[in-house]
Amino acid sequence: MKSCEPVTPTTTFLAFLRYSSSSSNCNSQELLRDFATRELNAFLWISLIAITALLLRKVAKLFKLWAQARKIPGPLCSSFYGHSNLISRENLTDVLSVSHKKYGSVVKLWLGPTQLLVSVKDPALIKEMLIKAEDKLPLTGRAFRLAFGPSSLFASSFDKVQRRRESLATELNGRLIERASVIPTKVVDCIMGRIHKLMDKGSIDCKMVSQHMAFTLLGATLFGDAFLVWSKATDYEELLMMIAKDACFWASYAVTPVWKQGFWTYQRLCTKLKCLTQDIVQQCRRNYKLFCHGDGNLHDETANMGMESVSATPSCSCVEGPDNFFSNELNGHLSAREEPCGNIMGVMFHGCLTTAGLIGNLLERLVTHPEIQDKIYSEIITARKGLIKQDQQCVDKMPLLLATVYESARLLPSGPLLQRCSLKNDFNLKTGVTIPAGAVLVVPVQLVQMDDSSWGKDASEFNPYRFLSKSGNGSDLVLNTSPTAGVAEELVSPCKSKFVLNDPNDNVAFLPFGSGTRACVGQKFVIQGVMTLFASLLEQYEIRLSSGSQCDLNPSMNHGVFQPPLSPKIVFVRRNS
Repeated sequence: MKSCEPVTPTTTFLAFLRYSSSSSNCNSQELLRDFATRELNAFLWISLIAITALLLRKVAKLFKLWAQARKIPGPLCSSFYGHSNLISRENLTDVLSVSHKKYGSVVKLWLGPTQLLVSVKDPALIKEMLIKAEDKLPLTGRAFRLAFGPSSLFASSFDKVQRRRESLATELNGRLIERASVIPTKVVDCIMGRIHKLMDKGSIDCKMVSQHMAFTLLGATLFGDAFLVWSKATDYEELLMMIAKDACFWASYAVTPVWKQGFWTYQRLCTKLKCLTQDIVQQCRRNYKLFCHGDGNLHDETANMGMESVSATPSCSCVEGPDNFFSNELNGHLSAREEPCGNIMGVMFHGCLTTAGLIGNLLERLVTHPEIQDKIYSEIITARKGLIKQDQQCVDKMPLLLATVYESARLLPSGPLLQRCSLKNDFNLKTGVTIPAGAVLVVPVQLVQMDDSSWGKDASEFNPYRFLSKSGNGSDLVLNTSPTAGVAEELVSPCKSKFVLNDPNDNVAFLPFGSGTRACVGQKFVIQGVMTLFASLLEQYEIRLSSGSQCDLNPSMNHGVFQPPLSPKIVFVRRNS
């Protein structure tokens, strides 16, 4: 007989006890089942209500987004998937150019039913937008996190990176800028050693040279002399470029694609890069201890070899530990969740890509405008007079070189679009347009930096003299005061002329390094390093197009967008004197 079946009543005392026990057990089980059923029903109801509320909230936000977007001008969207079928990575700038001509300085495009893109072209509105939109796109943060681990330096939210950015800016604009004026002489020797090996096989590609120059310049500045003799530097460079190529692809997945074999191959590359980063950091620590704690004989030996003394800036920028190559102030902001070498790899990753783009553009301009290269060489020789240390360059006396760097960055910025967003809050532009939170905000940098209204009728032409102005009497600098032309168009004798550089940031349409709260903190550092590198390089070598290499001196324009030519083949010819 089962425990919960009816029991026939009996008059015996033993039977009575058995009946009472069976009845009690049955009631307890029924109560437990009833309680469990009620709890499960309550949980299901709460879950249903929570999910419904969440969905209703998302639907409300979606309707709010659509309502706000209706007030922003832009092409009509005939597809549920937005304009994504009309846009590709290659033609987005062309689409924006046509849209701005038709709809004005602020236009919208739908990348999907829930993803709004807003493009701003007017310089004044751009300045306002870049101040108010403090965050980077979540895709950027995911790309850095997947490749290098958690980091407070490359997170999307500005609140998470503000303190670290301030410390990094202090370091880059201070001690490392001072080092950037000393290192490039050694960097040139290291770079040219590798270039000569490549030139033995024939001419070399401008893009490949610029990548190697940027990598060596940044590595030597951050890690010191140990980087120049590091046997694994070539492997590190190749790994860095491989990771850079696939970073955004894997970050584009909303859910980490652990089911794809290619993702794990990518993660193994990232792990290998971390190991190499730890290796160079450990070498920097050993070098630092060697210079700080070496005996007197070692100190005398290194001094005789022309190395920096311990009392000066150490030969290795990478000090106290493997988790930080900057100051102890930066180290104090390190989160327990961050990867020990994550920020180092992030700076190398981001710095190499942007610096390589700038160097590549500058190389192309110099080989296609040999007359500018000759004048810069004369400027370098003139500035060299009176210098005591032969391993230093007085770049402050080379305004034409700096103007050429700025003009190269203007014509071909490192990226066609400057991207921002406001993750939490909507904000209003002075025109009355409301930008919804989460919208992708872009500035078509190429369009802005080649706009005739900001740069004159010669905006599409290479003219570094637009950043120069006449200074002093008897100057041979010939100026064109026409409001539609560059500031200066011809320099007859740079050796005798006195001219000054106009601050390019005075023109709000100059955006190769961004602007506002998330502007590039390494702008001064990169400009100083690239200028000193090219001053040392052009003093020793002339850069020419390889025989048979074609490079269009008048690149094509498409909807006002500069179409870069194929990377030319170049050669370096040592100067006689």
